[in-house]
Amino acid sequence: MAVSSLQRMTVPLASDQSSSVQGLLMPKLKYRFRVMFENFGLSKPTTELTKQVVSVARPNLTFEEIALPIYNSTLKLAGRHSWADVACSVRDDASGSVSKLIGEQLQKQMDFLEMASASSGIDYKFLTKIEILDGGNGAATPVVLETWELYGCYLKGADYGELNYGTNEGVTVNMTIAYDNANQTPNGTGVGTAIGRTVGDVVTGAGQGA
Repeated sequence: MAVSSLQRMTVPLASDQSSSVQGLLMPKLKYRFRVMFENFGLSKPTTELTKQVVSVARPNLTFEEIALPIYNSTLKLAGRHSWADVACSVRDDASGSVSKLIGEQLQKQMDFLEMASASSGIDYKFLTKIEILDGGNGAATPVVLETWELYGCYLKGADYGELNYGTNEGVTVNMTIAYDNANQTPNGTGVGTAIGRTVGDVVTGAGQGA
């Protein structure tokens, strides 16, 4: 049947890897997501901020490189890791709910009227949760396909954008979010998976070799 040809619309694999007849896995879609903030600003709830999100970046992780020059070659090891800042753009609504929340968060970090800063990070840091959904809505409850939880967040920057007579666009506020750590949940799906610390020749090589 012609329908059976759809089962071959993917990359052919070796016979010892899988069946020769298989379908392509459904990709996660960029526009099916939501972003939630916990302990952001002072006003409750923060759902208005969630509904006004335009775009958000997923975490970006890099490791510093440790180079060991040895005779005719160089060995490379993974050094300290660093989480890159996350950009999140939100629509600035006419009621001022978004501007109010963002302003409250900035004021928690630094009181710009009294020029007094927060005494410690716990006073202003918040949690950001980014969820990729399956497209469900209403009576069909959406299924969360992936969750990133960003811990120890604070607003590194808030860009209130420009006003322009020559456009038909809504006003946005672009937030730059810095954070201390991130996990991909539920456990078992990626970053944060409990795999244990490898030692010796289990995975990393013979003995204590580099």
